[in-house]
Amino acid sequence: MREIEILKQVKKLAVEYYDITGKPLGVTGEIAEVEAAQHLGLELTEARTEGYDAVRRDGNNITRIQIKGRWKRQGKNWGRVGSINTTKAFDTVMLVLMQGRYEVAEIWEAPRAAILDRLSKPGSKSRNERGSLGVSQFKSIATLIWPSVYD
Repeated sequence: MREIEILKQVKKLAVEYYDITGKPLGVTGEIAEVEAAQHLGLELTEARTEGYDAVRRDGNNITRIQIKGRWKRQGKNWGRVGSINTTKAFDTVMLVLMQGRYEVAEIWEAPRAAILDRLSKPGSKSRNERGSLGVSQFKSIATLIWPSVYD
């Protein structure tokens, strides 16, 4: 597939760019979407689909998935998950954690209800106003789905 070859080049360039500038290139979200689709057999939606990035089909059931990605270099922490848009339709949020040369380390999934509950708790301005959770907060309400705990 042509997009896989392009993705390999993008990953390489993103790492080189970071090494030179110390700044991320801004492609982590797109890489996370493609990686989640590849690893989990998801169908990516068209660009700019409101609320979700992919769907998972199981018979007649369709799950709408908002995908978030985080990338870290060695010795750094994961930081915060990007803003989760709770005003649009979605069923779950997946968090793709990548490290090194954008290799997928883990994929976590949290249901909409758990996300809404956590984001509504009093406290952090980032959480309450921007819809952003720390990676450890996200993991505390999510399930590790890749690598599978059943493999």
